[in-house]
Amino acid sequence: MLPTLNQFLESLPATVPANLKALVLDMAAACRDIGQTVNNSAITGKQGALAQENVQGEVQKELDVIANDMMLEPERWYGRVAAVASEEMDTLHPIADGGEYLLVFDPIDGSSNLDVNGVVGTIFSVLEAPQGRAVTEADFLKPGHQQVAAGYTAYGPQTTMMLTLGAGTFAFSIDHDRGEWVLIRDQVAIPEATREFAINMSNHRHWEAPVRRYIDECVAGKDGPRGADFNMRWLASMVGDIHRILTRGGVFIYPVDQRTSGKNGKLRLLYECNPISMLIEQAGGAATDGHQRILDIAPAALHQRTGVVLGSKEEVARVTQYHG
Repeated sequence: MLPTLNQFLESLPATVPANLKALVLDMAAACRDIGQTVNNSAITGKQGALAQENVQGEVQKELDVIANDMMLEPERWYGRVAAVASEEMDTLHPIADGGEYLLVFDPIDGSSNLDVNGVVGTIFSVLEAPQGRAVTEADFLKPGHQQVAAGYTAYGPQTTMMLTLGAGTFAFSIDHDRGEWVLIRDQVAIPEATREFAINMSNHRHWEAPVRRYIDECVAGKDGPRGADFNMRWLASMVGDIHRILTRGGVFIYPVDQRTSGKNGKLRLLYECNPISMLIEQAGGAATDGHQRILDIAPAALHQRTGVVLGSKEEVARVTQYHG
């Protein structure tokens, strides 16, 4: 019988704090509840857009707000989380009775896919909280290598969670018969080489020269400079595209571009790129912004954006090399 998430956590070394293990279980329960809400959203009529925008200037879906509110329920994090920060909120949200950790999350990644039954997910990151004083925004502004845990849950044909506590990446899925998260892949490993890329080709004309060069070489196929045919995939959901890469390899690119809206990148460093990069590195892959390692970037703001190139090491290295 496959081990449960609780059994997996109990098997970890004593150096992993008990409260961190408990927080992971709390997070898994929150994702289970969000997943059920997503699964029922067509029936409950909760898939539509709201007449409001988040702090990013993006139109919010009703489920963005519902999932965010579910993550703010203080009883979920009692005694373990001091404050949370969300892609959907302007600033941090303190949790009564405090705790040892800070929780960062994107409650519904890829929400534009909801009404077409595409893959969406929840991304999360855990940092250590300051002790003996109130939490400030500055406490969240840590480079990604200081994360103590990270993961995401993909709400697709299966509800699957990828998790790392800094010693490998592991995959879990909900066994509805047992009512438990169970381990389905131990020590996920990304192939170093790949012939598959994920990028939004509609932005080709806006990309900087290094990204255009890389993609044009891939598209040229076996008759081009790479001498090999490549496949392209794009789900418009970071969780969906990353889950494929963690399953069979590939490279995901969401670069900065020449538009005013894209000059700093599209994806958020704290809520998306740091936790995903930790998962990718712990699975043997690499993650950069085109110039430097994502996990070494020192954030300057809660909602800082960045370009990102991550996945199989050989292709990430090539794109980064092209940036000079």
